[in-house]
Amino acid sequence: MVTTAQDVRTIALSLPDGSEKLAWGRPTFRVGGKIFAALGDDDTTIGVKCPKEDRAELIAAEPEKFFVREGHDDNYAWIRVRLAAVAAVADAGELRSILTDSWLQAAPKRLAAAHPELVCGD
Repeated sequence: MVTTAQDVRTIALSLPDGSEKLAWGRPTFRVGGKIFAALGDDDTTIGVKCPKEDRAELIAAEPEKFFVREGHDDNYAWIRVRLAAVAAVADAGELRSILTDSWLQAAPKRLAAAHPELVCGD
């Protein structure tokens, strides 16, 4: 199954208080006014929040799926995810897990605490 920009939109907007707003001419998805996901220029990638200390391990484990845009993502807790390439996001379940993890990092603490079911990635 190939995941698409519409899959990203559907899942991101299904998360509590998820909203969509254009920024830099591209759709971004927010919670509490903070971006937790953004579609890439050609709708085949997304950017999501990711602790800087976790990025190298993710990229080393699955370089076909995860990457950083050199010179742009270096100073941010952000990683890029390929949606539709070989060994990219496998299905809607994996995409939901990635987006939920990013949502949890951006959501206000009270909102995240009100949704403990999301901590498990369900």
